[in-house]
Formats: sequence, structure tokens, C-alpha cells
Amino acid sequence: MKTKDVFTPGKFPTVTFIKSHLEEKTRHLKDALEAGGLVVSLSGPSKSGKTVFIEDSIGKDSLIHVTGAGVDHVSKLWMRVFDIIGTPVEVAEVAGKSFSGGLEGKMGGDVGFFVKGKAEAKASGTWQRNEGRQEVKAVDHLQLFIRDVKESGYVLFIDDFHYVADDVKNQLAEEIKEAVRHGLNIVCASVPYHSDDVLRANKDLRGRIVILDFDYWDPTLLRMIAQVGFAELKMDVADGLMNRLAAEAAGSPQLMQALCLNLCFELGIYETSPKDFTVDNSTELFQKVCRRTALMTDYSTAVNTMNDGPKARGQERKPHKLKDGSVKDVYPIVVRALAMDPPQLTFRYNGLTERIRNLCEDEGPVGSSVTLACAHMARLANESSNDTIVEWDGEHDVLDIRDPYLLFYLRWA
Repeated sequence: MKTKDVFTPGKFPTVTFIKSHLEEKTRHLKDALEAGGLVVSLSGPSKSGKTVFIEDSIGKDSLIHVTGAGVDHVSKLWMRVFDIIGTPVEVAEVAGKSFSGGLEGKMGGDVGFFVKGKAEAKASGTWQRNEGRQEVKAVDHLQLFIRDVKESGYVLFIDDFHYVADDVKNQLAEEIKEAVRHGLNIVCASVPYHSDDVLRANKDLRGRIVILDFDYWDPTLLRMIAQVGFAELKMDVADGLMNRLAAEAAGSPQLMQALCLNLCFELGIYETSPKDFTVDNSTELFQKVCRRTALMTDYSTAVNTMNDGPKARGQERKPHKLKDGSVKDVYPIVVRALAMDPPQLTFRYNGLTERIRNLCEDEGPVGSSVTLACAHMARLANESSNDTIVEWDGEHDVLDIRDPYLLFYLRWA
């Protein structure tokens, strides 16, 4: 078997999908779909396996999988749905022209249609240029969706619902409520801090939502990915090395898949070995694998803004001497503290300042110097990424890295 088919960070893991811990969630999901009239709200951190769970539980062939990213109008989401299921949607006017006739396939250019098609578009009819008053035929996308999907058994899966524009969520939630009232099945996936976006957008959905919460994976579960995959490839990998990879994955099964794949590539193993292949717990090999995996992501802009901090105004920032002989201000010191061993996604004030003390020759920055730096760094990182990848809870003094790949980049890039 090909190594790329065993460890699959970018697609469904047919060999290394670990689902023993998901049995209860799978049952609750299927019960909700069987009951009908309910929205399933799937909440979990980035790269925690939500999409793979849905694909495994429902089946890719039964899913209409769309994303909320870039949806700045409700019709844009429905158009994505119609593109998948093959529903033709007519728009009577485009750039001062109107079209009369039939069509088949996906059309581009000036043509005002967006439909499913694997071949080039075919259309019969005539173009007319209208002067003066022009009429536009309204399309009720929701009713069209209900009509075409109600009896099909398909499940609409709106991934990254939190990316839907805020001013669109209310209308979309209203239309989702109407769709489930007609018996359609809809699953919305979001990150934890947006887990109630669907409900907040429409309070009438209260009592019609089933919430399934995901969390980052335990290292024991991540290690099982390695065990199953390496056994398939006839690789006898040291327990210590698998444990180190599981710790670096920081709860993300996708990152664990990437680390295991790159371990194989680093060793030149591209398919199942003809005989057992032993891999020792080598620190040099471990570091090479991590550095290779870091090439799969790029958070350079976010990390640079975190290191630089906001533009200084007035008083210069206080320098601190580190144990390695360098002199830094609070921002790069906090970044270095976040990247220290062991890998960790959530930092409380006391734990963070302990790491800072271990970096500095003196006590290092403390108090408001650290907490203000954390607040600024979270804001700058999120603005540069156009996403919430770092969260600072000023009330409880907790810094939370929301994306395991960001933590990995901090540690290894």
C-alpha cells in the first residue's frame, strides 16, 4: 500500500481513521437526522476532525458539502448548493441583457446562470438588449432547495458556518429554520467560540438544535493513528518517537497524520515495506520530521506581528536580557515562551510567567506588561490572519492558541 494512502492529512483517512471514541456522537447524530426537523450544530476546534466525522457518519455521497467562507449574501450559499446538486437557476437580467431559452451545464461570461455541469454549457435561445425599463425574474432559492432536496435523503453540511458574514447570519438562520421545518436535514459546523452562532442568529431555533461538541484529541488517540498506520506499512516505530509526535500534534488528528507521513518520507518509505522496518527514537530524526512538517503551513505574517507588537508610542519598551545572551522586549519574549516545551495550546498567567522566568536572566516582564502584550498580540495575529487564531481572555488572564498549526509553526518554523 502507498504511504500517502495510509497517512492522509489532506483527505479522508480510510486506513488510519480512529473512531472508537466517536460512537456516542455518531449515534446522537444519526438519531437527530432520523427524527428530522432538527439542526445539528457541530462545534469543535480547528483541525479536530469534524469534517471527517461527518463524512464517515453520513457518507460523502449523501452530503451536500458547502462552506460558509465568503458568503456575504444568502443566495451565494444556495448557489453553491445548486452547483453541487445540479439545479438550474435562472436570472432574467445580466448587465443590461436578457436571455430567453434553455440551458444545460455550467455557463460563464455574461450568462446569468449558475448550474451543475461536467461538460461545456449548451444553450439554445436568443439574447436581447433591453432599453429603458427591464424586468428581473425573482428566484426563491429556499423553496427551490426544499423542492429539489426534500425527498432525496441528502444532508446539507454547512462547514465553517462562523465565516458567514455577520449581517447574513440572521436571514440564513431563518431560512435554515424553514428548511428543517419541511423535514430537511442540515448540519452546521463551527469553532467553539462561535458554537451558538446559528441559535443567536434566530432564537426560534431553540429546541430545534442538537449540539455535538468536539474537543482536541487525547495523545493516546493520536498515538493510535501512528500505531495503525505504521503497522500497515510494516514499520516498527519506537514508542518514545510515537509519543513525541503525538505531543507535537497538540490534539489535532490532521497534524498527526502529517507528522507520520513526513516521518515515512524522511526515511524514504513510500509504500509498505517488504519486511519489518525498525525506527529508533532518534532526536535528530524527530527534529527533521518536525521541520519538514512546518513547511506545510505558513504563519509568518501572524508570528512577525506578534514578535513586533504594536507600534511603540512615547516611552521605549523595557529590554530584558535572556539566558542565551540576547536582549529582547516583552513581545518576542512572550512568543518564545509560547514555543517552549512542552507543546501547549492554553496558557494561564502563572504558567506563562514561569516560562518567561526560565527564559530571562532576571525576573523578566511581569504583570500588566505581560497581559497587555498578550492582548495586543492576539489582536494583531487575528487581524493579520483575518481569523481568530489566538484568543486573550482578559478577565481570567488566559491566552488560547486556537489553531494547532500556529503552535507548531511557532515551535518549528
